Amino acid sequence: MVGIVLASHGEFAEGIMQSGSMIFGEQENVKAVTLMPSEGPDDLKAKIIAAVESFDQQDEVLFLVDLWGGTPFNQANTLFEEHKDSWAIVSGLNLPMLIEAYAMRLSVNNAHEIASKIIETAKDGIKVRPEALEPVAEEKVEVVAHQGDIPVGTVIGDGKIKFVLARVDSRLLHGQVATAWTKATGPNRIIVVSDTVAKDDLRKKLIEQAAPPEVRANVIPIEKMIEISKDPRFGGTKALVLFENPEDVVRVVEGGVEIDEVNVGSMAHTLGKVVVSKVLSMNEEDVEAFETLKEKGVKFDVRKVPNDSKANMDELLKKAKSELAQAKN
Repeated sequence: MVGIVLASHGEFAEGIMQSGSMIFGEQENVKAVTLMPSEGPDDLKAKIIAAVESFDQQDEVLFLVDLWGGTPFNQANTLFEEHKDSWAIVSGLNLPMLIEAYAMRLSVNNAHEIASKIIETAKDGIKVRPEALEPVAEEKVEVVAHQGDIPVGTVIGDGKIKFVLARVDSRLLHGQVATAWTKATGPNRIIVVSDTVAKDDLRKKLIEQAAPPEVRANVIPIEKMIEISKDPRFGGTKALVLFENPEDVVRVVEGGVEIDEVNVGSMAHTLGKVVVSKVLSMNEEDVEAFETLKEKGVKFDVRKVPNDSKANMDELLKKAKSELAQAKN
């Protein structure tokens, strides 16, 4: 029997598993894993591994996750890459999808087949009243997929790439970026700028797969970012740019990339860093980089998600320097 892992932010997975049991009865080889506010990606990945290992057999596994590009999806996807011939992931978890999966696995022992069939059931379960509120499908217009398809020297628009958001986030592209920030800023391209990630084919692929619909994601090294910022063929691009750390932002700004404001969203705690807020940790190099950007006239928007209140960057830097000085003594 196909094993099913339900994965979500918060307790949603556990709640929908309980709802499924009320309708279809208790199920074997089904586990709910949850990402709680105090946990990180590695915690969730460990839970997913434990869930799969608890199944009678692990050859056929179906992951039903809440959000495409979110941490539950991303962590399931890292495991899926080694089992893509027999495992499957479907996002947008809802109750009709779950009930259909339960019913199908009674007669179908193939995760791919179940995944392909439950998508329509999930969509059909979304209704609205009054019926006049149902959206009318719009005809899609084909666009040029690659700037390389456009002759060199062609000027599109004013010839300048538009940065709708430049963000420092050690997690790069994840659920909060793929949903909240994308909706708030309206990019048509997400660009992850990192020399390290650009050399990692697996991480590149996972990031590209985590992009929301209708938005293309790319992973490029720092020098490439500097290059395309001067390419007039990118004049029609509205870019949401992601950096792992402020040091990389300094490098692109010093390379001539015109970034007026940086959203500081999340910087994970590692050895040598001090905690300055719930989501930000800094070391001396980070502090120096932020101060360099400030000297160059770059402004800071310190908040994790669009609805958060903005924190004061000067106060955070002051706290970081104080904590780092104490750590030395």
